[in-house]
Amino acid sequence: MPVYKDDKRNSWFCTFYYTDWQGNKKKKKKEGFKLKREAQDFEREFIKQQSGSCDMTFKCMTELYMKDCKNVLKPTSFEVKKSIVDNRIIPELGDMPINQITPNTLRQFNNKLLESNEYSNLYLKKVNGQISCIFNFAVRYYNLSSNPCKIYEGIQGKPKADIQFWTLEEYKKFIASVKEPEYKLAFEILFWTGMRSGELLALTVGDIDLIKKEISISKNYAKLHKEELILTPKTKKSKRIVEIPIALCEAIQEYLSHIYDCGKSTRLITASRPTLRVVLNKYAEAAGVKQIRIHDLRHSHASLLIEMGFQPLVVADRLGHENIKTTLEVYSHLYPNKQTTVCEKLDALMK
Repeated sequence: MPVYKDDKRNSWFCTFYYTDWQGNKKKKKKEGFKLKREAQDFEREFIKQQSGSCDMTFKCMTELYMKDCKNVLKPTSFEVKKSIVDNRIIPELGDMPINQITPNTLRQFNNKLLESNEYSNLYLKKVNGQISCIFNFAVRYYNLSSNPCKIYEGIQGKPKADIQFWTLEEYKKFIASVKEPEYKLAFEILFWTGMRSGELLALTVGDIDLIKKEISISKNYAKLHKEELILTPKTKKSKRIVEIPIALCEAIQEYLSHIYDCGKSTRLITASRPTLRVVLNKYAEAAGVKQIRIHDLRHSHASLLIEMGFQPLVVADRLGHENIKTTLEVYSHLYPNKQTTVCEKLDALMK
């Protein structure tokens, strides 16, 4: 495949014809390559992409996969996926032909990550998941014979997330030390409703019904490359109505009474997520309670409900979990062992 030298720019370029997915013949030109080999490699891989050949490199297949993902994922989800792919997967597997990557290749790849001791099992599980998604894409659309991840499954088991929470006593110590009204209300809402921080930051005045004592959660706040985004909730079940205590209604009413020119579209909490984190740590230290993350206020609410005796289904609905399985996986260790109660009742019957 011929490539050409651009003497003025001291670089290489390629120009060639290919057939697109609709059967149309088209011309492609790509400039700016520093080396002749780079121009040749680009032409070769581009033609393989268009023809659907599985001789293409893992990197080229990943580019096709990511184009599809960009059309269906939320911007924030896409950026997380892209970060894992660009920083962890492509540097190791990118230059290999995808149809030559074996279960043993993946085993050695994982061993290298494990030996570095830089990543948690939960993160490595995500890396393996992304690799498997790319292979499934190749099997489904580019006639790859099989997904090697089906044989080598990577990190075994489901790593548990690091869960911390405050007891009611710890929370009361903390909130008593918070002085600024906006931050205080933010933490009150997070603790007493269990909503996610993105859901909190997306709340507008119109989402709150103080008469019915309800908050409607229908959107999610995110910030991407300094741009503020209002997105749909994390899952379908995340769109929900949460009932709130009278005391929280009164706190919201008091806060709103001091906001000038407040309309239904006014955001209730305008503080940024990093600022909330800083303030949380500051007042936790002042109150003498352990440091937790913003998301751990959600765990604190869940643990409070469980301690009060509410069943997993109630907790799942309130937190907006997609299904009860998620609730049980995350919080099963907080539910008391019922075997003692069962034996006590059986013993009473036998007597």
